[in-house]
Amino acid sequence: MNAVTGKEKLSLLPTLGLFTTIAIVVGAVIGSGIFKKPALMASQLGSPEWLIAVWVIAGVITLFGALTNAEIAGMITETGGQYVFFKEMYGDITAYMYGWAMLAVVQTGSIASITYIFSEYTQYFFALPKFSHGIEQSFIIHIPFIGNIFPLENIGVKSLTIFVIFFLSGVNYAGVMLGGRVTSIFTIAKVTVILVLVVLGFAIGNGSFAHFWKDAPTLNMTGVGLFAGLTAAISGAFWAYDGWNNITYIAGEVKNPQRNIPLALITGTLIVIVVYVVINLAYLYILPVEKMAGSTLVASDVAQVVLGSVGGGFVAAAVMISTFGTSNGTIMVSARVYYAMSNKGMLFPIFGNVHPKYRTPGNALILQAVWASLLVLSGTFDILTDMLIFVSWIFYGLGAFGVFVLRKKMPDRYRPYKVIGYPVIPAIFVIFATAFVLFTLINDIENYVAGKVQIINSLFGILLVGIGIPFYIYFKRKYKFDSPNNNN
Repeated sequence: MNAVTGKEKLSLLPTLGLFTTIAIVVGAVIGSGIFKKPALMASQLGSPEWLIAVWVIAGVITLFGALTNAEIAGMITETGGQYVFFKEMYGDITAYMYGWAMLAVVQTGSIASITYIFSEYTQYFFALPKFSHGIEQSFIIHIPFIGNIFPLENIGVKSLTIFVIFFLSGVNYAGVMLGGRVTSIFTIAKVTVILVLVVLGFAIGNGSFAHFWKDAPTLNMTGVGLFAGLTAAISGAFWAYDGWNNITYIAGEVKNPQRNIPLALITGTLIVIVVYVVINLAYLYILPVEKMAGSTLVASDVAQVVLGSVGGGFVAAAVMISTFGTSNGTIMVSARVYYAMSNKGMLFPIFGNVHPKYRTPGNALILQAVWASLLVLSGTFDILTDMLIFVSWIFYGLGAFGVFVLRKKMPDRYRPYKVIGYPVIPAIFVIFATAFVLFTLINDIENYVAGKVQIINSLFGILLVGIGIPFYIYFKRKYKFDSPNNNN
């Protein structure tokens, strides 16, 4: 019953099967990164062996995170995923800071960024309107620490981006099954397109297997240079692997979640690793690492070698398919975090309502669409998400360490899946996440001291999260006793 109105509160329904759940994992991870990041990583490493090794290493670390998260996801199958996990592990304030970061920037910024890339690539096929440079520059908003923003800049791309965000939010508003079908269709499509490029590359690309061990003479990295290159490349690979734990947000709408969530996390992550490694092998087969390093969009260059003049269109279509599916999946799952926050008394109650017909968190989806669209207009989504990558890895580390916390707090709780290699695999992930966070902080400070950047991104990311504290205090006081599902 709803403690405020006295009426029975509707709940979300478990309707998603294993296949759709795996598709959500794969679809949330594979976006635009695999089409763009390999070229930058090649320039940072100068070695095909190291390039493939970095994709494998980052994939294995991600798999360790998925294996660890799977234990928690199997025992706590409530909608909201990581938010609910943090509440059980560390209490309200850590959970709220996580949920605030997701709502304020991380997930909404990701939706804005991914969908913006989709809109950019539509320009390969259709011209989108824009204002003259003078009109674009005439309307300026200044944001402290970030600088001037121009909401009218690239207005055609921004307008299409906002339309797509609301369209996909509407799809997911109309039912989780519909949203799940869209994700499944586009996940199959994007993986198929990537594998077609791989097969065609090896079959008719006229490349050379010698490229797999031929280093770039002008980019030969050793010593400190190699370490710095590896660190930067691994960071890029992690960006491409990000999103693997999004499926936990929607656990309450998955059939047999104790089995299907862990299985989807592990299976989906393994699929992504294989896809990423084989596409990079195809890139290297066609282009030596030195040419990869000089490419602005390596997938397009490879496709043009294989398919000729239609190659550019093939890759543009592939990126559009990939980002459209990723945006849909991110929109679908992320709104469940704000829904869970509301039902724990940590957000306005209206965002915890379930649509009586469609049984979806409709108001949470609207909130997310509106805020993501404002980020699109501001043009700050990439800046803000860059600042919060550091914070995201703090939460990744805390999430993995939570396995140790919950084994101590809830030793008798039923665990349908226990992480293999415990405690070694969770410990490796926690140590790696900690090292990654510390190195990022040190590197940001060094760049600031050297005058390379105007602000310390990692510290500003913490500040952005800290802005949520007054809201936490407000919600804690106002809804502590009113929330129907508050566990405190």
